[in-house]
Amino acid sequence: MRLEIEAHGNTLHARIHAGSRQEFGAELALLIEELLDRVEQDPDIRAVVFSSAHAGRFISHADVKWLQEGGVQYLARQQATTPPPAPPSDYVGLDRLHGLLLRMNSIGVVFIAALEGHALGLGAEFAWACDLRVMASEHAFIGQPEVLLGIMPGGGGSQRLPRLVGTHKALVAILDGRPLTSAQALEIGAVDAVVPKADVVTKALALADHLGRRHKPSIGAIKRAVYFGSSLPLQDGIKLEAKEFLTLDVSPEGQQRMLAYQAGTALLGDLPLYVAGQYETALEEGRTPKSYD
Repeated sequence: MRLEIEAHGNTLHARIHAGSRQEFGAELALLIEELLDRVEQDPDIRAVVFSSAHAGRFISHADVKWLQEGGVQYLARQQATTPPPAPPSDYVGLDRLHGLLLRMNSIGVVFIAALEGHALGLGAEFAWACDLRVMASEHAFIGQPEVLLGIMPGGGGSQRLPRLVGTHKALVAILDGRPLTSAQALEIGAVDAVVPKADVVTKALALADHLGRRHKPSIGAIKRAVYFGSSLPLQDGIKLEAKEFLTLDVSPEGQQRMLAYQAGTALLGDLPLYVAGQYETALEEGRTPKSYD
């Protein structure tokens, strides 16, 4: 079990080696936690692309033994007459798994799932927790089959998939347990791009390079506002947005670029984003200039 990591400029490509069956278990969760520590602390890392070392699977699904034993252990702790000892530091229960995926939704790094093969259950939920998904046009499907095992999604699938595709489409898909083909996933908005399998990682890295040029604190603030604010009542979501906005607005980076924009208006004779070529350049570089001299 390992993550094979390659650097591509401001992007890390993390290839998941999860055994012959490519299952998601506690060991993989801990490896991803370590990766999140690294990317959160390094200001130069702006994006991560996850792909798989398995020829036909992104992540098969959760290690079912891990799920089964975890539920039994949880019930035993709830029924215990005396407080059980604290779990070991490498114990990964549902709360820790949820914390891991929520952390991906809150930090200033763009996460992209490169789905060259199949993703079911927790494999799909891990992909839903990423910010974008690129999927192979052939020999790939994604979905939540838990109902067929007499359980339900437990890694956030019943919450993230509705936010991606809408409540009714997600409900039907999860109730049925049938996976989505790449064409179906693209049609309903569950993935962002479908390309030939040989091009999946290349496309994902290109998206990572483009979005990773943006200001890292801005990426994090935008993600928190969208992921956590958009499910709140409007007035509470607006308050969360305002908090994130004001933090960036008074930051040295924000102040410098807004002052430069004002100076650029005087120099160019119009608002810079309305001057030919300026908007296109800002999109390509990921930000407006610090100076228009």
